[in-house]
Amino acid sequence: MASTLVLWVILASAIAMTGWRARHYVLALANAPKAARFDQPMRRLEGVATAIGLHRKMLRKPLAGVLHAIIFISFFVLFTATIEAFGSRLFPGFSLAPIGGETWIAGLQDFFAVLMLIGVGLALYQRYVLRPARFKGSSGSDAAIIYVLIVLIVASLLFEAAARILGGADGSWRPVASMLAGLLGRIGVPAQETQEICYWLHIGAILAFLVYIPGSKHRHMFLAAPNIYFRNLEPRGTAPAVPRERENPGVDTLAQFDWKQQLDLLSCTECGRCQAVCPAYAAGLPLSPKMLITDMRDALAAGPSALPLVGGVISEATLWACTTCRACMEECPVEIEHLPKIIDMRRHLIDEGHVSPGLQDALSNLTRLGNSMGKPSKMRARWTRELGFPVKDARSEPVDVLWFVGDYASYDPRVQEITRKVAELLSAAGVDFGILFDAERNSGNDVRRAGEEGLFETLAQSNIDAIAECTFNRIMTTDPHSLNALKNDYRHFGAAFEVLHYTALLAELIQAGKLDLAPVDGGKVTYHDPCYLGRYNGGFDAPRDLIRAAGYTLHDMPRCRENSFCCGAGGGRIWQSDDGVAERPSENRIREALSLGDIDYFVVACPKDKVMYTAAIDALGVADKLKVLDIAELLVPQTPPRRDTAPGTSVSVI
Repeated sequence: MASTLVLWVILASAIAMTGWRARHYVLALANAPKAARFDQPMRRLEGVATAIGLHRKMLRKPLAGVLHAIIFISFFVLFTATIEAFGSRLFPGFSLAPIGGETWIAGLQDFFAVLMLIGVGLALYQRYVLRPARFKGSSGSDAAIIYVLIVLIVASLLFEAAARILGGADGSWRPVASMLAGLLGRIGVPAQETQEICYWLHIGAILAFLVYIPGSKHRHMFLAAPNIYFRNLEPRGTAPAVPRERENPGVDTLAQFDWKQQLDLLSCTECGRCQAVCPAYAAGLPLSPKMLITDMRDALAAGPSALPLVGGVISEATLWACTTCRACMEECPVEIEHLPKIIDMRRHLIDEGHVSPGLQDALSNLTRLGNSMGKPSKMRARWTRELGFPVKDARSEPVDVLWFVGDYASYDPRVQEITRKVAELLSAAGVDFGILFDAERNSGNDVRRAGEEGLFETLAQSNIDAIAECTFNRIMTTDPHSLNALKNDYRHFGAAFEVLHYTALLAELIQAGKLDLAPVDGGKVTYHDPCYLGRYNGGFDAPRDLIRAAGYTLHDMPRCRENSFCCGAGGGRIWQSDDGVAERPSENRIREALSLGDIDYFVVACPKDKVMYTAAIDALGVADKLKVLDIAELLVPQTPPRRDTAPGTSVSVI
């Protein structure tokens, strides 16, 4: 038949055009550096099933999740209609009738066609009526074209079926199409001609959709599942290592990103969920994780450009704005990895000597003295002098717990009192602990994420060497940033330590009956989840257990646990100026805490949080309404610290 030949020609042309429009992306991925993302296939498949099948992240925003689920499921059901449309003309005698094409499949097509239209209607309502702020910067025209094509596909399907029923050529159980057939009959529409027109409109809309997809954000229909499957399965706290084959540590061209990093760019849905949770974006800084990805995606689509990637496609200010809180990656429904790209591009900036003044000073201090504050190493353990008992030197005698104290906990006067309080709690519980004294260096966590890979390696190796000379069972730290580096990043050097946050150790001591707390008539508190303790390393429960054990009533903030809002200190931001900041992330967070109403204390579990939020409360002038306390400050032991205890006589936790 002539129509069969025409359809073959049109289909072949559409497929060829789709391939032509996708060619640049295919070549880019084919020529990209390798990435080891083929391990643990069952775990990867499980992640795809959870993310796509259950819409786990999508449903965090109920309206968006529900409408997407409606469209998603309807797409698969209506694909049977697409098979019928092409199969019936290309292969004479083809039919789905043997498997229920005229009964339950026909009925499902009718039902899900209507459901698809409802889903599109909800999407239109969300985008053009509610207009969420997260859509700012997304392509509205791209979305509109897709909506129009979907409506054409579904409407033509229904009217074609109605015309067949009207002409007596279809006895399928199609309640919706049957009602439309009655309407067409009442207005005297010719059945045969209408059926043919609707058929070709249906085919044309499907092929137009196919051809349009490669240049549209909606290519995530085909790329989301692979992108989720090939997600990074390393611990969340591990920063990307520099590939051995890379000449320089950083990245300055898109072609230097491996194929998974480039696949990320093509998989972005422009949903803006990453943008909505970004503390830098909320602060008014020139970083939107969404625009970071789409700007690089557009550069990839454009091919080789005279513009450099760093300082051209992506500005330096954009890269330095990131706090590395990982909220963008936590929120992304298709597992796009924003941070590895930012860190790689920061590495290039560092390599080129393009560093902001505040960060440069900190890096200089870290290089010379091993801490960002420019203090002598001999002062690192000075906080111990005001304790009523000696603290072991873990370099010279065995300990059960090696305490890696960290810079702010060691040097900052605003935090030293908390450090002493933790030491007193450990002593009261009889914990055999010691520290590295002047052998400790900054862990390098934020140094690495600021892009100074060489300095990170120097700091890390120095700490690893010092730790290797000690005899201990576990490492404890009060600093979540140090926790992350010791636990995750140091594995790149073959150093595998058991590392825990002090809240986990104290909770363990209480549960074991080694630390008894005095009864306190506590008030109502709220708690801030530190990014590097919570989102990076899953430390959500121990701090909350301690707050309750101390006798306080906990009222979680709206943004808590995995969705906690960053204080703004991470990734080297604490060392940089606030130029261009409309509202500091820490001030945003304090306002959120104040909105809860009758809250006595804003509780933290990170030295940097103590610094950032104390400054925020002072800046907002609300010191009379809210006070920042570390969890350790809430705990009052029944047994006072063993002030007469000599080194080496403490009781082991194990």
